[in-house]
Amino acid sequence: MKTRYDPQIDALYVDLSDRLAVESTEISPGIIIDFDADNRIVGIELLNASAKLAADAIADAAE
Repeated sequence: MKTRYDPQIDALYVDLSDRLAVESTEISPGIIIDFDADNRIVGIELLNASAKLAADAIADAAE
């Protein structure tokens, strides 16, 4: 599992797998789940992450 934070767009992405995402679904405003070809979750994206997460969670992802 890997995390990436982009401060320019305030988005946090959690890679759960190295598999390619082929479909995405927004399950709640600003929370997007990515699926592979077998309909398995491979990633999660949080938009406006600084408003949704504790500051130390973002700092850890930005490292």
